[in-house]
Order: sequence, then structure tokens, then C-alpha cells
Amino acid sequence: MSELPWLANAYAMLRQARAANRFPHALLIHAAAGAGGELLARFAAALALCRAPQPPCGVCRDCRQVAALQHPDLHWLTPTEDSKLIRIEQVRELSAELALTAHGGGAAVAVLWPADTLNAFAANALLKTLEEPRAGTTLILVTGAPSRLPATLRSRCQRLRVPDPTRAQSVAWLTAQRGPADWEAVLDVLGNAPLAALAHDPAAVAQLRADTVAALQAARRGELDIPATAERWTRGEHFELRLACIETWLTAQIEAWAGEMRSSAHLSSAADPANIAALLRLLDSVYELRRLALTAINRSLALERWLWQCTRGLAAAA
Repeated sequence: MSELPWLANAYAMLRQARAANRFPHALLIHAAAGAGGELLARFAAALALCRAPQPPCGVCRDCRQVAALQHPDLHWLTPTEDSKLIRIEQVRELSAELALTAHGGGAAVAVLWPADTLNAFAANALLKTLEEPRAGTTLILVTGAPSRLPATLRSRCQRLRVPDPTRAQSVAWLTAQRGPADWEAVLDVLGNAPLAALAHDPAAVAQLRADTVAALQAARRGELDIPATAERWTRGEHFELRLACIETWLTAQIEAWAGEMRSSAHLSSAADPANIAALLRLLDSVYELRRLALTAINRSLALERWLWQCTRGLAAAA
């Protein structure tokens, strides 16, 4: 994949650091989900591992292996499927690998993504590696929420903040990658996260959003078949995307009514602060539902409970 245009400054800073032999041994990439933090980490890994005169060259064996995540001196840690966390066993194995001489005889790179999924024990184990790194070793932590990392980890890393792309940049890039489509609608649902949008079919997202909005409007009228809807939504393959559609719709309702409160001297009943408070509580409960969806919770039962709460909340805000 070509370099992302909104990361031009980040690419340049890393290239300059490598050319000046000031490449950090610990780098914290702060990037919103879908904005390219993982790709920037892969670029940094290629910079560290490529042995061409002007790295990364993109064509040598090292660069091709990094691109395929198959380089013997590149270690990529992600959460385990069962716990959704990076666990201490993974960090201990990583530390043992990094203590050995690199296969290429030079640099070694470890990427932890997303780094905020390190559990407390894993974070403490990683701290020891950060305090006593082997020469030529680079640790790259990628996260959208640095505050969730222990301060002791953050203080030992050079931070690189990834700017969010503008909406125009996101749409232009998606169009170049996949061709013309209603990318605005996809970004409305997913947020300004072009890399996340790239994985979705715009027509399917539009259909899912329309179906979700229709159900929420039926809930507002008290006409929604809640058990059947909960079963259908959790049986589908796009549960997380469905929750994103709900969050987007609720946020739009709150923003519209808050705007009416700011601009109108004569408030409608819909703009009553108590009504908006009911919507805010609903939005908070969606955040909680998204968090619980990462656990072993019974999704159908949890969603059914939320839909009952939604029906009451929307009725209160009517």
C-alpha cells in the first residue's frame, strides 16, 4: 500500500531520524483507529531493518519481508483471541527473542498493536525490556489511547502523534484505492477512519445503516419487535458495525437538538434538557455495550436488554 498522504510529516521525521542515526529505541505512535498508525509502525520497522543506502527502499528482501510481516527480526504482538489482551506470556517470549542476536546481525523491531491492550502484568514485563534494550532494538507501541498505558511506559518512549486525515483526504484516498462510491456515508458510520472504511462495501454499509435507523425509529414509536430484532442483529456478521450505526444516529440526534437549544429562543419540547439527557444516557449505554461485546457476554440477551432501554429512552425524549 502506498504511503498515506496525511502522514507525510511523520514519514519525513522518521526518515530524518534514521539518516541521523537518532532512530528511537522506543517509539509510541498515537493514532486514532483507522488513521494509519499500524501502517506507520510497519514503515518504521522497514526503516530500521532495511539495509539499503536510502531506507526503506521497498524492493529489497528485508522490505518485502516486513511488508508481508514475515521478517525474522520483526516481532508483531497483538491481543490473543481468547482474552482480547496482550498477555504477559507474549511479552516474556518477546523479551527472550529480543535478548538474542538478530538474525540479520543488526536491528530488531517489535511492534505492539494496540498497545493499550497490554494487561498490567504484561506492561510491567515490557518495562524491563524498555529499561535495558539490546543495541539495535526498537520497540514500537501503537495506540489510540496513550492514557491507558502506564506512565512509566509512556515516559520511556518518544511519542509521535499521527494527525487525523481531513474528510476530503479520506474520501480522495478511498476513491483512489477502491474507486468512486458513497464513501461519505461509510465515514459517517465509522468515523473519519479511512483504513477501517477500506474493508467495507459502501453499499452494504448504507443498507445496514438504513435498516438500523428504521428499527430505532420504530422503537421510538413503540412498534419494534425487540426479541426478534435482537436475535437478527446478533446473528448477522456485522454486529460491531451495527453498534457503530446506533452510536452515529444517537450522536446526530443529540447534536441536532443541542444546536436547537443554542440557536432558538423558543425551545421545542424535543430540545428540553431532560430529553437530551435521556439520549446521552442511551449513548453511554451503547459505549458500554460495545465494551461488553469484546467479552464472552451473551450478545443477543445484552442487545435485547439495550433495545428495551432504548425504547424507554426514546419515548422519554419524544
